[in-house]
Amino acid sequence: MEKQHENLIIIGTGAAGLTAAIYAARANLKPLVLAGLQPGGQLTITSDVENYPGFAEAIQGPWLMEQMQKQAENVGARILYDLIAGVDFAKTPFCLMGDSGAQYHTDSVIIATGAQARWLGLESETRFHGKGVSACATCDGFFYRGKKVAVIGGGNSAVEEALYLSNICESVTLIHRRDHLRAEQLLQTRLMATPNINIMWNHVVDEVLGDSGSAGGSAGGMGGGVTGLRLASTLDASAQKLAVDGVFVAIGHDPATSVFKDAIALDAEGYIITEAGGVHSSVAGVFAAGDCVDKIYRQAVTAAGMGCMAALDAEKFLAEQRMR
Repeated sequence: MEKQHENLIIIGTGAAGLTAAIYAARANLKPLVLAGLQPGGQLTITSDVENYPGFAEAIQGPWLMEQMQKQAENVGARILYDLIAGVDFAKTPFCLMGDSGAQYHTDSVIIATGAQARWLGLESETRFHGKGVSACATCDGFFYRGKKVAVIGGGNSAVEEALYLSNICESVTLIHRRDHLRAEQLLQTRLMATPNINIMWNHVVDEVLGDSGSAGGSAGGMGGGVTGLRLASTLDASAQKLAVDGVFVAIGHDPATSVFKDAIALDAEGYIITEAGGVHSSVAGVFAAGDCVDKIYRQAVTAAGMGCMAALDAEKFLAEQRMR
């Protein structure tokens, strides 16, 4: 069985992991970056990106991640395509077991495995990803200014998305399968008081409707996109259509942290617990950054910032270990 020893291993190649790799490589830590099931993270399934600083025009998410990886490799980071199937953080050096059968021993770890949005599971939903279907209003809401959109869900995330979109869109319809929301009462009060938000109770999305158009459209529906939803009642057999230009699915996220559940502290939702405002996990020498920690902002730029913090703290940790 192959074994190797590293100063620092970074797990994940999204914005957090690759930013950590850039900073760590420039600090001469020679980081090894392990890419998992989705190299590049969630930006690889994002079309137009307008809110990442430094670009006057919209850029493509996959291109941005490709550039981040090239930058990390150019300054000395090594990218290896292996999936971590098990970890042992009980003693140092830490041990990571790859799905390939390889074992990696390392003095420090940065976990940047991200999170995945939960989807409805409809074939039509998948077909219109990036062409009218989104899971992030902050990322894509701007494309729907002055248009009609729908938000699916009934928790805090769905209500917050609806409130955010109400400042951009002509109208927002919140669709919920039940007759009451799970969101905090304060958010519900704000929702009910917003005139351009309508609530459709006791309905689920049966199909996303639209024009497939030409390949590669944009979040705003250019080149084909969403034109509406077919809704089914949860009370009877009735169905109806709702005309919208965009759909925001807000039924939660799942952090990619199951492999760490017995190794470090996770919260009830599976997110890695770090110190307030920082990136230190419950195990000294193990750091965490990006969407596997952050359940509030979930932006590429905040993930990148956390990746920078994790690399700087890892460098400090390793320096302190060498002095002992």
